[in-house]
Amino acid sequence: MAMASPTIIEVAAGEIEAELRRQGIGPDERVTLTIEPELFPGRRESRKLVIGAGLTDKDIDRLVEQAREEAARRQR
Repeated sequence: MAMASPTIIEVAAGEIEAELRRQGIGPDERVTLTIEPELFPGRRESRKLVIGAGLTDKDIDRLVEQAREEAARRQR
């Protein structure tokens, strides 16, 4: 009897629980999780520091947008 091939599904970290439910995988079943290497080195550590400082994702998005606007003004 041949073993079934593994199913590979790529989802965001926040979507893992919902995807497992959609697949019918119960909370006590074993799964293997693969964490891909960072595309931008240091991003994960930087994010820990920002969240540790009490900022939310909305705060981070706002700060990034402000920096983009300032950079665009300087290029004019």
